[in-house]
Amino acid sequence: MNQQTIATEYQMPQFLSWLLRLPLVNRLGFDRRPKEFVRFLKFATVGALGMVIDLTTLTIAVEVFHLPLELAVGVGFAVAVLSNFIWNRFWTFPESRSRPIAGQLIQFVAVNIVGLGINEIVVLGLHPIFSLVLPDPPAYLAAKIIAIGIVLFWNYFVNRIWTYRDIK
Repeated sequence: MNQQTIATEYQMPQFLSWLLRLPLVNRLGFDRRPKEFVRFLKFATVGALGMVIDLTTLTIAVEVFHLPLELAVGVGFAVAVLSNFIWNRFWTFPESRSRPIAGQLIQFVAVNIVGLGINEIVVLGLHPIFSLVLPDPPAYLAAKIIAIGIVLFWNYFVNRIWTYRDIK
């Protein structure tokens, strides 16, 4: 299937067709599955909203409630996971609503608990380094943004393979 066919068949804007030709996207196999690429973009959009929720919650927890960073990272992450689950169930993978919500939520949370572990390792590993050149909150927020980018790929691919495996 050529790029023009992809853009026409899936009503994909030319910009998205261009993105499909990028080497990283091709390596992930999205060039052969443009509908999956659109799902990934939706998942990333939901993740961006989750990032805003996560960072806002994290900042409030540290700056207003004076929670330790280790706990505040987990609180922000948990609030974002709940938001992301709702948006992904109803927008990114709407076909998944035919499945019972409880089991799907448990799978989503399980994947995200591993993601939280990755998140904590990255944030707590990078924060001391960034603190050498930046004050807080920018130091821990910069570490958090990098962690979110890394965890995005873990969450998408594992959720796609396990939580949303029955979606065509």
